[in-house]
Amino acid sequence: MRYVLTRKSEEAVRRFLASPVLLAFDFDGTLAPIVGDPDRARLRPATRRLLRRVAEAWPCVVISGRSRADVANKLFGTGIRRTFGNHGAEPWADARRARKQVARWGASLAKDLANLSGIRIDNHRLSVTVHYRHCDPRASARSQILDAARTLPEARLICGKLAVSVIPARAPNKGTALRAELARLACDRALYVGDDETDEDVFALDRAIRLLSVRVGRKHRSRAQYFLRNQAEIDEFLRILIASLPV
Repeated sequence: MRYVLTRKSEEAVRRFLASPVLLAFDFDGTLAPIVGDPDRARLRPATRRLLRRVAEAWPCVVISGRSRADVANKLFGTGIRRTFGNHGAEPWADARRARKQVARWGASLAKDLANLSGIRIDNHRLSVTVHYRHCDPRASARSQILDAARTLPEARLICGKLAVSVIPARAPNKGTALRAELARLACDRALYVGDDETDEDVFALDRAIRLLSVRVGRKHRSRAQYFLRNQAEIDEFLRILIASLPV
């Protein structure tokens, strides 16, 4: 992985943007800082202004682990053209059956983890996320959550930042969502920025599509080509995108 905020990397980004390109972003930990209460996650005012300018210049989408309605509400007024929720599973043609399954998972996890103090279980209708940020000790809580989640049928487990998400194994993922949007727009290349395990489904597309990928937070096992050191650097990266526009 190469640091994207260097002169050489910035030049590579500008060359990539010289042709028509779709810009795509994760939300939590990428466009918005991760906070203790997920309901309170917000774009910083500066990020909102920069993102609005970027969305005026390029087709932009956000692919989030949140429900589609939730993330769309948090992005209202930014000019983002399209949002995908539930790690790329929303919208999904087979959603009705999956919602029933996810509801059963949520009830099962609530029962199995009832003795675990400090957890928060969010049912996003097409996925369930168990947050353990406020548990003590966290390692023990994570282990118990994983043990309970592994008993759920037809489930895919994704370990995020102090959270475990459970999604239908057959559901579309973030990579699926990005490819579908590229096809819909008849666009042949994409730039994607994400920070978590589910974003690896996009980073792994680097040989299937023309992709420039950026991970927030360096991780040696990541498939991303570039990295930002932390979420606060997203503003500088958005400024680089804006600076690449023709004068």
